[in-house]
Amino acid sequence: MDKIHVGGQAVIEGVMMRAPRSVAIAVRRPDNEIVVRKELIVPLSERFPIVKLPIIRGAVALFTSLIIGIKALNFSANEAMTEDEKEKEKKKGGDTKGGGELSSWAMAGTMSIAFGFGICLFFLFPLYLTKLLTPVIGDNNIVFNLVDGVIRVVVFLAYIWVISRMEDIQRVFQYHGAEHKSIFAFEDGVELTVENVRRYNRLHPRCGTSFLLIVMLVSIAVFSLIPKLWPFYLKAGSRIVLLPMIAGISYEFLKWSATNDSHPLVKMIIAPGLALQRLTTREPDDSQIEVAIRAMNEALEVNAGYKDDRLVV
Repeated sequence: MDKIHVGGQAVIEGVMMRAPRSVAIAVRRPDNEIVVRKELIVPLSERFPIVKLPIIRGAVALFTSLIIGIKALNFSANEAMTEDEKEKEKKKGGDTKGGGELSSWAMAGTMSIAFGFGICLFFLFPLYLTKLLTPVIGDNNIVFNLVDGVIRVVVFLAYIWVISRMEDIQRVFQYHGAEHKSIFAFEDGVELTVENVRRYNRLHPRCGTSFLLIVMLVSIAVFSLIPKLWPFYLKAGSRIVLLPMIAGISYEFLKWSATNDSHPLVKMIIAPGLALQRLTTREPDDSQIEVAIRAMNEALEVNAGYKDDRLVV
């Protein structure tokens, strides 16, 4: 098989793995059964060649990953519920169709809320706080954007630290570690067994945590180009408009650094992202590694051309 890139995401009591032409989600139910949802996907780049262009492909990857990630979380949340919890959800008026999964409108609403929350917390709040500090820091454009960027990074790190203390999130972070170990084992070409996967590192250079930190740092440089004389509402709006470009630049940097991670200089550059993953990953147990391996194998099988009428799409 030609070498392919596989990415993933930890979900509730499970792991989602994504190959170039497939997605597979493996979740461990309360009865200890591993349930899988898998589907064949057609990359946008095959339908729209412009998506292959640098920067653009990164922006598209961000939004498609957000869509697929929310769908995976929705599926895992339903499968990880006990029967009693599902009955309670039904009594509350939840949609019982398809096991209570979100409709397209509900999915769009969830994405909008999640995206809006991220924009407000990590981009607009630091900008507003920096504006309040103007009498102290002065109106120099470089200083203003540097302070804005530092506040943004501090807020991001504080957010990661707070959620890492939550008990339920710590289990998700264990599955995050299992996902990374499985991907490392696959990239190393070894047989995907619990024993083989267990010995790999849980910190991966292509992790989404590292990507988000890169976004925070790249935004400092990009936002410094915004004229200091612009009123607050234009500065705030420009941050939203420029986000796809920032995501695109960050994606290209992450892709480059992951390919050259053996170089001493690159190792130094990616070290902060790997250090941050010590918060967003935990050492998984064997049962969690088993789930990650199942997701990996299913995604690879579908990607290789496996077709079955029972596939859930």
